[in-house]
Amino acid sequence: MGGSCLSTITATDLEAALSGDPEALDVHLTLIERDVAVEGQLVKVHCHCLALDGNGRIQLHRLTEFMRNAATSYALPKAKIAEAKARDAKFNSTEAVAELVERAKRSFTDLAKTGEGGEMLLYLLAERFLKFPQILCKMDLKTDEKMHYHGADGVYAGITDDGVLKLYWGESKVYATAAEAITACLDSLAPYLIEEEHEGAERERDLLLLSDRADLTNENLTAALRKYFDRSSPMSKRVRYCGVALVGFGVPFYPIKGATGVADDIAAASKAALTDWVMRVGKGVTKNKLESLEIEFFCVPLPSSEEFREVFLKVMGLEG
Repeated sequence: MGGSCLSTITATDLEAALSGDPEALDVHLTLIERDVAVEGQLVKVHCHCLALDGNGRIQLHRLTEFMRNAATSYALPKAKIAEAKARDAKFNSTEAVAELVERAKRSFTDLAKTGEGGEMLLYLLAERFLKFPQILCKMDLKTDEKMHYHGADGVYAGITDDGVLKLYWGESKVYATAAEAITACLDSLAPYLIEEEHEGAERERDLLLLSDRADLTNENLTAALRKYFDRSSPMSKRVRYCGVALVGFGVPFYPIKGATGVADDIAAASKAALTDWVMRVGKGVTKNKLESLEIEFFCVPLPSSEEFREVFLKVMGLEG
């Protein structure tokens, strides 16, 4: 599929743009259920819990360390990382990649209420669980590390067999309760999926960025991808909007600090609670008139939303 006249991309092309070892995800997050459907809707709900270690303790620090180690892949464009790797290979060095690692770390905010931990979890699950590559790297666009970037919490891609680009608008929320997180997440995601196309649409700024910055590492593939966002190209009519969402929230069924738990008990409690979470997702989808749109929805129960933020900031070296 090489050549400058490349006009479509394939599932194989998208898979080649993925980063990271999918099996590493399983070390830190235990899959409870996947592809849970809601009748009359196109939403699919997936649930992951924190994994326990051999002593029955939750591994929140290990999860956030895993996230930190993936920060460069998340926060910087794929092409830029590929260039750094090539430069280091040429000069038998690690300098270029090390510079990018530091640059990535500086792009994160130290704000106590940061949502960037949830955004990174969404990235890891989208790329490594769903196999949707991130095609727009927005952390690299921030002009002030104290600010969050505007727009969706990530933009990911899939492709149909007949070459229609499935553009997954990302949204993540980490709140104290499942009810709050699910409601806020779907309320925030909805405008990206259902607003009419016009210059004032919520998605418009991201679409403009995609036309200029969408990235699949390979130059020809990137050029083909950007055609989907060029309004003068017929390919712009072959884009289908979808959603990928993540909610993190506190639950009472993890062992308290210093205590031990049983993985099967946590899995059973999660499955029991999942019925309510799925019901709430379904209600939120209906409320926002999203029934006809494909949405991949992740539920990630946590010991507490505040602890997750605190540990994430600490591991990222962003405390106080």
